Amino acid sequence: MTAPIERDPWTPLRAATPARVGLGRAGSALPTRSVLELQTALAAARDAVHTGLDVDALLPGLTGLGLGEPIVLTSRVRDRGEYLRRPDLGRLAAGLETLPTAGWQLGCVIADGLSSTAVQTHAVPLMSALVEALGGRLTLAPPVVVTNARVAIGDAIGERMGLDAVLVLIGERPGLSVADSVGIYLTHAPRAGRTDAERNCISNIHPPEGLDYATAAATAARLVAGARELGRSGVALKDTGAAAELPR
Repeated sequence: MTAPIERDPWTPLRAATPARVGLGRAGSALPTRSVLELQTALAAARDAVHTGLDVDALLPGLTGLGLGEPIVLTSRVRDRGEYLRRPDLGRLAAGLETLPTAGWQLGCVIADGLSSTAVQTHAVPLMSALVEALGGRLTLAPPVVVTNARVAIGDAIGERMGLDAVLVLIGERPGLSVADSVGIYLTHAPRAGRTDAERNCISNIHPPEGLDYATAAATAARLVAGARELGRSGVALKDTGAAAELPR
């Protein structure tokens, strides 16, 4: 008599989440396949954190957006190790005095953050989607690329450039399921000393598994419009959905 086929009860749940569930066991340990998959994911996360951003490879795509020649800065940390040990220095930009001060309405800062892999992969197509979503209704500053940077580095950059608002595109902390996720942070009236409560965040941008470029860009455009109407960003500002439009 043929033994009945045992069905894995975890299969439907695995199809709905990238989380590791129902890994099984081999004796008192995990199966070899699960161990190897976990080690591979851990290696990808470490690479995302420690690998430097290839700025030269990024610049041609940003130049092609037609926003002007990209500007490249660094934070005040000396290397990647110090970046991880000193978050405070990652919030401070070196060379602010070199930035133009034309007083654009909106600027985009592209920061490697904790995943240079994410920025290398997604920055250019995400920026392209943002330009399209904004539809030419605001004046946009040339993009600023900053290495070894934290979110708050956009505050002083936006203040120096005379921006009404700044969007910081930054690599998010990698996990064991996603190592290439990007976040967008909006700060209205940026200036040094702004707190995280004064920002809005769009997270988990990494198509095809995460948020797609067009949806993230449309959300950012709505938040920019809402901040301009409200006069501030952060906890007081909520995304009201597709009905919101940029003021002309």
